[in-house]
Amino acid sequence: MPRSPRPPRTAPPPRTRTRLLLPLALLAVWLVVGGALGPFAGRLGEVATNDQAAFLPRSAESTRVLDEQKAFRGSEAVPAIVVWTADGGGTLEPGAAGRATRAVAALAGRPELAGPPSAALPAEDGRALRAVVPLRPALDDALPDALDEIRRAAGAVPGTTVWLAGPAATQADLSGAFSGIDGLLLGVALVTVLLILLVVYRSVLLPLLIMLGAVFALGLACALVYVLADADLVRVDGQVQGILSILVIGAATDYALLLAARYREELAAPGADRFSAMRRALRRSVEPIVASAATVALALVALLVSDLSNNRALGPVGAIGIVCAVLGALTFLPAALVLTGRAAYWPARPAPHGAGPAKGGRAVWERVAALVDRAPRRVWAFTLAGLLACAAFAPALSSRGVPFDEIFVNDAPSVAAQETLGRHFPGGAGSPAVIIADADAAPRVVAAAEGVPGVVSAVPVDAAGRPARGTPPAVDGRVRIDATLADAADSDAARETLPRLRTAVHAVPGANALVGGTTAQRYDTQHTAARDRAVIVPVVLAVILVILVALLRSLVLPVLLVATVALNFAATLGVSALVFEHLLGFTGTDASVPLYGFVFLVALGVDYNIFLMSRVREESLRHGAAEGVRIGLTATGGVITSAGVVLAATFAALGVIPLAFLVQIAFIVAFGVLLDTLVVRSLLVPALVRDLGPVAWWPGALSRRRAPDTPGPA
Repeated sequence: MPRSPRPPRTAPPPRTRTRLLLPLALLAVWLVVGGALGPFAGRLGEVATNDQAAFLPRSAESTRVLDEQKAFRGSEAVPAIVVWTADGGGTLEPGAAGRATRAVAALAGRPELAGPPSAALPAEDGRALRAVVPLRPALDDALPDALDEIRRAAGAVPGTTVWLAGPAATQADLSGAFSGIDGLLLGVALVTVLLILLVVYRSVLLPLLIMLGAVFALGLACALVYVLADADLVRVDGQVQGILSILVIGAATDYALLLAARYREELAAPGADRFSAMRRALRRSVEPIVASAATVALALVALLVSDLSNNRALGPVGAIGIVCAVLGALTFLPAALVLTGRAAYWPARPAPHGAGPAKGGRAVWERVAALVDRAPRRVWAFTLAGLLACAAFAPALSSRGVPFDEIFVNDAPSVAAQETLGRHFPGGAGSPAVIIADADAAPRVVAAAEGVPGVVSAVPVDAAGRPARGTPPAVDGRVRIDATLADAADSDAARETLPRLRTAVHAVPGANALVGGTTAQRYDTQHTAARDRAVIVPVVLAVILVILVALLRSLVLPVLLVATVALNFAATLGVSALVFEHLLGFTGTDASVPLYGFVFLVALGVDYNIFLMSRVREESLRHGAAEGVRIGLTATGGVITSAGVVLAATFAALGVIPLAFLVQIAFIVAFGVLLDTLVVRSLLVPALVRDLGPVAWWPGALSRRRAPDTPGPA
């Protein structure tokens, strides 16, 4: 049968052309933003610092020591510790120490050195030598070349293998771990999210629009952070840089999915056109999206009360990222969807209540909602028991810090060199406890320090960090004394020695002694992190509770939601403790990991509950509390689960950076988001709300609604 000819295309009516002006203008603005500011997503490394000394507790004793060390010229150096070991594991040849000393002495005068290298000192076992080469602290990209030059010079000692340890080697490995972070991390995250969206939504254009909006939002966020960091108003390091990219991509995608699902649903309404559908979608989506963004942004801002500088750095940077993400989701995406209309979902067609990506997906959530409606008490009892069982293992998660040999998840050269150094010299060699004291009390401070169990020696040093001969040089009446500990600087034994050392030197009359150094910094960071958790956790919970009360017009339900996301966090920590120890081989976590995990999981977990319960409230006002839970869970189940999978995959991308801190954060957030999405938000919360009935909405209007909605049998 021949096809009837298509009617000729006609120009859109004047009113339609007028209504297209705003979306076209918004799209043009974002295209300019993307073109002009997009490159900043790859330039944050220019203003980032990986100098860990810049991220210590502000009020800690070790930080005060670091400030006083600035008066000593040698303290500005970053030491590279050269270790020579005999080939084959035997003893060194006679004269090896002299040859090693001459080898590194040949480096003197090079522009990258902050002072002359020390003499090579032999180990007591006769199998190794060590020397210290002080490097200038601002070498940045030139540091690897400087270390290569040291390695070549030290290699002139025949019959030995050369290792480079110490802060300079560690800093080079850290820089290597973060090199290319912008392109690698962003590429992995975008490709992962795009593939998930293509598979789940079976649409060609929609995932591309969502990803484009996320990239534009990230470009805007990175440009703002770049300007602020360049003006020294915020600090950025590799960790903050990586988290910012993941946070913006994940949040922008989540908010976009919620809006796109609601727009799809409104398009399917009888007689709907793309303009009216978007107006209704925005009207019903803006409040939960903004409330969700506010919980995350304010939770991040709460990090400003932290005494740890890296926590404070993440706070404003992360909040800027969230604001840009929600701005893109509520401006670029609506404009793009209005301009593309139903074509955005091709080849799928918008269907009534089309929150799920496919009919099969909707059928699954209809069955889940029916189960919750039929036996709410049994559902929440089983899920609660499972979560409590997981949470029981949470105390097993150690946050006393990551041992040095676990900082990198790959084979970092500095780790192997530090292990070699520790086998032949006292554990604290190369990372001494630094004592700053009044010059006239120096002999008494040395005697007090050497009397502390766990301290091998205490020696005044000169401006270059070498043992001083005769009277130690003083700066402003203060001297520096290096105390070598018997145990490795990052060990539990060294951390136990530190308070004994501080007590001993503090007791010296008139010395005004302070103790810093690597062990002290780790010790102070751990105690500050514990203090931060005690302060920030209640602040974050209070902020989230206030937002939920304002959004849901209830007191009972917000408390319930906060309690469930807190339980989800505890259960995640319990599972993480088992996985880290028994599967990944970590013996501890960084002191900030539990706090970061809490902020992200609680804030992001509340996001999904906001998406769910705002829809449940909307449907309950029409159909009653019981029916509202069933319809709300069915309508939002697919899109929220998809958003959770996308966010989990996005944070999992942090695992491509070979640092234990980011690998641990990646697992905690990814697993926690999936647990929250698939168990807490899908089963526990709806079942509790269904079982409580109108009481859950007290004292709002829904609590006084007496519809025939009594819970089904448990």
